[in-house]
Amino acid sequence: MNRIEQSFKVLKDQERKAFIPYIMGGDGGLNNLTEHLLTLEKFGATLIEVGVPFSDPVADGPTIQQAGIRALQNGTTLRGIIAELTKAREVVSIPIVLMTYLNPIYSYGISAFAQDIANAGVDGCIIPDLPMEEEELLAAELEDRGIELIRLVTLTSPKERIKEISNRGNGFLYTVTVKGITGTRNEFDQEVVGFLKTVKEISPIPVVAGFGISNEKQINDLIPHCDGVIVGSKIVDLFNKNDLDSLESFMSVLKPEKNII
Repeated sequence: MNRIEQSFKVLKDQERKAFIPYIMGGDGGLNNLTEHLLTLEKFGATLIEVGVPFSDPVADGPTIQQAGIRALQNGTTLRGIIAELTKAREVVSIPIVLMTYLNPIYSYGISAFAQDIANAGVDGCIIPDLPMEEEELLAAELEDRGIELIRLVTLTSPKERIKEISNRGNGFLYTVTVKGITGTRNEFDQEVVGFLKTVKEISPIPVVAGFGISNEKQINDLIPHCDGVIVGSKIVDLFNKNDLDSLESFMSVLKPEKNII
């Protein structure tokens, strides 16, 4: 059982839900990455998703695209992020999940990538442009090293596909709540609630909702129907503004006293 599974087990025992913030590695400089991770851990993150800047981020909306551009302009590379995460793991205790696209991994070398992120203490990997049918490219390389491949399902995924995907992992199932890219949304319609309920009925692993979640009302609307939420654009924006007070306040929505099932 790796750190991701352990974290969700603790939450289940405590009748709580997960808050998973996303940050872009290298946004604000790689030298700030460890500090940002520690800040998020202090503010109550269950685990942290660290994005790798990429020139063609097909799943990312404007806020995260701009963060990626800033990171690339700072000279951020996948290799640099892994090196910084190696240092961060000495002081950060919660799980870290790396989010990247397939091309940087392929360019890095699949075996080398899997070994290096394992050495860095990374617990999971999200690859949005890797379909289930192509997983043999690297799934075994990751899982042999104790790294969870975090898989995604969407509003357009058929039930049989959701069943097959959710039966392949042991971490959590990334459940995409919009038909489109990341970014803040004003509200979610009832289709999303029904979708989460369906996925929860099917999936043997924790179901985490992500994409478009940016305020406390949305979290409160979705959280009864899943095991946690991922928040990206809102977190990236607050770090970019250096508004740590608002960040702490926002992340308090799932603190224990507010987070009983």
